[in-house]
Amino acid sequence: MKTGVIILHGFTGGSFEVRPFVQYLKDKTDWMIEIPVLPGHEPGGRLAEITAEAWLMEAELAYRRLSKQTDRIFVVGFSMGGLIALYLALRYPVERLVLLSAAARYISPRLLLADAAILLSEPVVRHFPPNTFYHLYRYKLANTPIRSAYQFTRIIQQIEPYYSRITVPVCIVQGKQDSIVPYSSAHLLYHSLGSSTKQLIFSDNGKHHICYSDDCAEWFEKVLEFMCREDEQQTCLG
Repeated sequence: MKTGVIILHGFTGGSFEVRPFVQYLKDKTDWMIEIPVLPGHEPGGRLAEITAEAWLMEAELAYRRLSKQTDRIFVVGFSMGGLIALYLALRYPVERLVLLSAAARYISPRLLLADAAILLSEPVVRHFPPNTFYHLYRYKLANTPIRSAYQFTRIIQQIEPYYSRITVPVCIVQGKQDSIVPYSSAHLLYHSLGSSTKQLIFSDNGKHHICYSDDCAEWFEKVLEFMCREDEQQTCLG
């Protein structure tokens, strides 16, 4: 069985936000992985001109592309990407969901900037490839258009009424030190989603950028076990 994984980044962010987890999956599996860049988040993108619908459509297009090449699809979403992952699960067959710091509560761009300052400082920055656009990320965080923040809240408003209709097996990962997405966000999703199979993982030291937490190796393993639970031999290499 050929497995595909869509990994969705967060508001004003990019693929680097989830890069450590992506590399972990590449090392441990033979899955096809797609990380779509949401409109307005590409280098030079005009974020202020983009609507919530454009972000949702880009995720849908990624799903349709990957579904043509695979037998089943897992969806992983970080922060705002977690909400978009839930949107995909409402509209398309999704085998499993993984929600990382999923922003079921409102994000303050100012708090996001403060948390990103840690992410973008040494020694974390040295792990980014030379061509990364983390400097653009810093700029976007400092200059987040109010209209874009509003589009983010529109996604919350569109998805929240339908939490109970989502029945896909779901794994929720939340950092206890996250100053951007409230600790209660993970509990809200856990109790609101209609899934019968749920797993809630807390990172004691994790901040919002959970893939860079000190204990990420521990929860990476737990998430992969969740994703591989039913037929490990077919989907995982080691």
